[in-house]
Amino acid sequence: MASAPVRVKQSDQLLARSCAPFASPERRTFVLSLLLVAFTLVLYNRATHFSFINYDDRSYVYENVHVRAGLSRTTIWWALTSLDEANWHPLTWMSHALDCQLFHLNPAGHHFTSILLHGMNGVLLFLLLARSTGRVGRSFFVATLFALHPMNVESVAWIAERKNVLSTTFFFLTLGAYAWYALKPGWKRYLAVAGLLACGLASKPMLVTTPFVLLLLDYWPLGRIEGWTTASDTMAIRQSRIGRLILEKLPLLVLVAASSVVTLRAQRAAGALGLSPPFSERLKNGIYCYAAYLWKAIWPENLTLFYTYAGHSLLLWKVCLAAALLIAITWFALKWRNRGYLLVGWLWFLGTLVPVIGVVQVGNQAMADRYAYIPLIGVFVMVAWVAADIAETRNLGLGRCVVPAFCVALALSITTYRQIGYWRDSVTVWTHALQVTEHNYVAEDDLGEALVHLHRADEAYPLFLQAARDNPIDPAARLNIGTYLFQHGHQAEAVQQYELAIRYGAEPGLVAMTYANLGSAFCGIGDFEKARASYEQALRLSPFQVAGLKGMAFVSHRQGKLEDAVGYLRRALELEPSGEGYLELARLLAQANRRPEALVAYQQALRLTPNLVEVQHPAGDLAGHP
Repeated sequence: MASAPVRVKQSDQLLARSCAPFASPERRTFVLSLLLVAFTLVLYNRATHFSFINYDDRSYVYENVHVRAGLSRTTIWWALTSLDEANWHPLTWMSHALDCQLFHLNPAGHHFTSILLHGMNGVLLFLLLARSTGRVGRSFFVATLFALHPMNVESVAWIAERKNVLSTTFFFLTLGAYAWYALKPGWKRYLAVAGLLACGLASKPMLVTTPFVLLLLDYWPLGRIEGWTTASDTMAIRQSRIGRLILEKLPLLVLVAASSVVTLRAQRAAGALGLSPPFSERLKNGIYCYAAYLWKAIWPENLTLFYTYAGHSLLLWKVCLAAALLIAITWFALKWRNRGYLLVGWLWFLGTLVPVIGVVQVGNQAMADRYAYIPLIGVFVMVAWVAADIAETRNLGLGRCVVPAFCVALALSITTYRQIGYWRDSVTVWTHALQVTEHNYVAEDDLGEALVHLHRADEAYPLFLQAARDNPIDPAARLNIGTYLFQHGHQAEAVQQYELAIRYGAEPGLVAMTYANLGSAFCGIGDFEKARASYEQALRLSPFQVAGLKGMAFVSHRQGKLEDAVGYLRRALELEPSGEGYLELARLLAQANRRPEALVAYQQALRLTPNLVEVQHPAGDLAGHP
């Protein structure tokens, strides 16, 4: 990051004279940084008492055998080579694994790491703006908006979105390294920029727009573009022609191109691209969502985890109004391009949203609050600088500036505190989603699954039926309906629902789970050949699936293949040890006349579940008959 002296503006001089801790620029920056971290930790502290939720936290943390194993050579190698969850983000996997090593499956520690990263991000943003513009007050206000805005709650309070806060940390470090490089260009400093960008891409591929952002910084505030901008009066940076600055970004473009190719491959393999809507619908949705993000930045209400895609049903007048708004702001930013922060802030917002605006549709959400984590910084810069310019033009005193800023921060804090409360657990998350959205089949599915986990299946079943009505080709709804029917003795009807889920499903993990459940349904009606075929298909799609391994053990046992049954059950217990599982293994080994091994399995069952009555006498009998 640049170490050039920071220019002190009139408002900052007033601030320095009014309070001793702000007596010097260095002390002022340090105190304000501490305040940012303190605000963030205090505001988000309640999230450390929340649980995991059943949307991605399962696959990212508490049911991921690699992550749960902690940070080891095996985990690191898996993270570097894995395309799980439709992404290549090894540093994110390693971050979760380190949390598991430190905190095990206590969600408090996992939440705290994300909160701490968010606080660090606020400080990094503040330092970047303050060092490069010399405007400490404005920079602090931008960082405060970023730290306290309720749209950022999803990125912080949702453990599986660690990738967002972690990649943003590397993003800010990349920008800081670039400012350092711009002061004295050289290959060593350039390598630092490229290395930090690579780390960011290895945390979340959304950073593919970073070379574009660096070009924007060349325009303002660094002032590197010869003939386009005036040189920075804050940092001693030499200007260059635009062509040279574009060529300078080519190695970084190679990095982001490689990341994009790997990401598209991962998403296609995971079925995340799905059946993409027609381009016209995606374009309409994208235009409307740009305006929706702006509105939620100004009036953050009805925020939720999942917004259903509705490109086909968007009214034309809404799309036209959104397009007119975007065109008007673009015209305004171009007209006043001599105020570099307007053009840069607006193009930052437009450009960094491109990968997730839905022109290339990934998943089935219309938009997501987490996608605005970086883009809204551009809007915050525009707001802070315009407001400060107006205040300076009208010679408003420090009090007239600080009081409105404090009121905005207070209003955001209250709204954010309330929004954090919606992330307490899965039931709370999805209940709120259904309260603020319509026809939200994902919320209906996941609220139903959360209720099933709480042994409230009868309350969940109507939700699954409603999800199937809202989206007849929703595989999760069909899977859940099938499971309910199977558990209530309707195996034939369950088979029909599972087959529909397989037909509509594109995500391998869900399809594998459906095949495992289908195998259980076939076992229920006594068709063990079809059951075996279903379990085999489940294991082809997901080799580490415990349900598939246990199913194969059961079918093998019923078909007289005792050694196969033992092998499958051993593999399942390696992945998910349980007293009941080892008890079943002991019975299989005893039946196979492998008494010493059976005794070891019985003892393991006792260690895991000491009050397991079924183990007591058999273990004694085996001990007496070696």
